[in-house]
Amino acid sequence: MLTGPQEQLFTRSRSVVSRTVAGETLVVPVRGQVGDLASIYSFNGTGSLIWHLLDSPRTLADLIAQVEREYEVDQDQAKKDVMQFLKDMHSVGLLEVRPGVAMAESELIAIDLVATESNRQTTLEASSNRR
Repeated sequence: MLTGPQEQLFTRSRSVVSRTVAGETLVVPVRGQVGDLASIYSFNGTGSLIWHLLDSPRTLADLIAQVEREYEVDQDQAKKDVMQFLKDMHSVGLLEVRPGVAMAESELIAIDLVATESNRQTTLEASSNRR
């Protein structure tokens, strides 16, 4: 499941609902459009932070850095806690794991798209000026 985590993106499963009640995060899996009330999960502060972050796809490194900052723990402890949480959530179907793209590569793709669009616009302007 967690092989090559720096290349993976983690996010919440789409088949759950969650709410924060009295500072505690409660998660209920949805099966067949009905909440599975026999499988309610409750998260402590660290779990709640990670769950909140998983609202959008995140890398393992990002999750670890956020836990380090929030709880002022060393990287080894943050990594241990985050990895355990991700393993636990994946084992009960609350986590989706997707292949990710390296940040530098995605930034290059965005730059290439902007440059291509800019060149296309310049070409269009030059063509219309010739008419």
